[in-house]
Amino acid sequence: MSALKPVIGNWYRFTDGDVFEIVALDADDGTIELQYYDGTIEEMDIEDWTSHCELREIETAAAPEDWSGSVDVDPEEDANSDGSWRSVSGG
Repeated sequence: MSALKPVIGNWYRFTDGDVFEIVALDADDGTIELQYYDGTIEEMDIEDWTSHCELREIETAAAPEDWSGSVDVDPEEDANSDGSWRSVSGG
């Protein structure tokens, strides 16, 4: 079986259930940066990625329904941070 290709922005899952997104690839260093749903960042060697795939320990996954949990954004703060929600009349 060929290894899954890590693609930035795609979501994957370890067979033990941890869901993560590929957030960076560094071909020069041979590393992949993963971000788990809880926001934890981890770096993995491409060789380790390939080994996990060969052992069928990584599979593709759908993005979590509320994927914003990994980026730690409060929707109210984001929408109101610059006051842009106010009407032109100041109301």
